[in-house]
Amino acid sequence: MYQDVILDHYKNPHGRGLRDGDAEVHHVNPTCGDEITLRVRLAGEKIEDVSYEGQGCSISQASASVLNELLVGKELAEAQRIQETFLELMQSKGRIEPDDAMEEVLEDAVAFAGVSKYPARVKCALLSWMAWKDATAKALSEGKTA
Repeated sequence: MYQDVILDHYKNPHGRGLRDGDAEVHHVNPTCGDEITLRVRLAGEKIEDVSYEGQGCSISQASASVLNELLVGKELAEAQRIQETFLELMQSKGRIEPDDAMEEVLEDAVAFAGVSKYPARVKCALLSWMAWKDATAKALSEGKTA
């Protein structure tokens, strides 16, 4: 089931295609060559949009799609909690089995639980999330929130 979620997001990506944003970052995973350019647009404390262009494996590209689906429309504090929960899952080396509470927070992102067992793939799953974190920090530091 989880593999189907990842493949669906890879084939039908949410948020793909760069749109106007308050900040843009470009991240590369040198280990495998995955790349993402991500833009974030904030409206005060709310994430108005996350858009991206990227290339790479199904895990990195599907993760960017899931990020868009999960974070757009959320308040920054809630989005940061989601990001931290995803990071915790990805760094668990397979020791965390998502429960109902985690599934409620991460929704489709729980599909990446199995990825946490493969350190080389964890970087793929986290690429867009680290880019989002950096773009958001950049937008906030430059005071570019609507």
